[in-house]
Amino acid sequence: MTEIMTSRVGGVALDDVTAWLDRYLKISEFKDWSNNGLQVEGNRTVTRIAASVDTSLRSIEEAIASGADLMVVHHGLFWNKPLMVTGPHRRRIQTALDAGLNIYAAHLPLDAHPEIGNNAMIASALSLQDASPFAGIGQMGELPYEQTLQEFAERVQKLTGEICLVHGGGGGTGVRRLGIVSGSGAEFISQAAALGLDTLLTGEPEHKHFHDAFELGLNVVYAGHYETEVFGVRALAAKLEDQFGLPWQFLHLPTGL
Repeated sequence: MTEIMTSRVGGVALDDVTAWLDRYLKISEFKDWSNNGLQVEGNRTVTRIAASVDTSLRSIEEAIASGADLMVVHHGLFWNKPLMVTGPHRRRIQTALDAGLNIYAAHLPLDAHPEIGNNAMIASALSLQDASPFAGIGQMGELPYEQTLQEFAERVQKLTGEICLVHGGGGGTGVRRLGIVSGSGAEFISQAAALGLDTLLTGEPEHKHFHDAFELGLNVVYAGHYETEVFGVRALAAKLEDQFGLPWQFLHLPTGL
């Protein structure tokens, strides 16, 4: 999947782009185990952007091949603990530095953003009404009309392209009051039930939370960690195009998870 826009001649100063990102995403307001912000510093001028859910050697190489000098990602290279620059970690960093590729990561800020965040984008695509914050980074609200669990799962599958794993803990109840947490949100099953939601849409399951849904009477639809988190980086890249006129490309590298 490739989306490219028209750029301004000469590019934009890296400091201007990162300062805008920090403000727009409110990076400083989040307590996150990701080290959000500019993680790898490369060229001082940005002429082209690549967007990726994950930071891997493949995504770095594809970003470089696309001509990008800035890659915006959801899952970055550094996660709040010291990492030896060895093995795959060294190869990723060295490949980026050798090519002058900047890497900017936004984890929870990109889940929670009210305009272009993963959850806000999913809520909008599903026409969620009276949306309000849920579980810190998610969204909850009501669908325009009640759907069967199968109908809802099929709709989500069309949206994400991922075959959903469906746990019908609601015992045949329809889907109307919905909570959305992109990525890994199974830990919020209890919270969703306590708030009177009938269904939780999230990315990946966790075995330790399997029985909770059935014992609490909650439907859970798992649509894939990766596929529920493609929305934010694409929308962020488009926002950067609007702000700075930079061309961008989305690197679609699904994990199947």
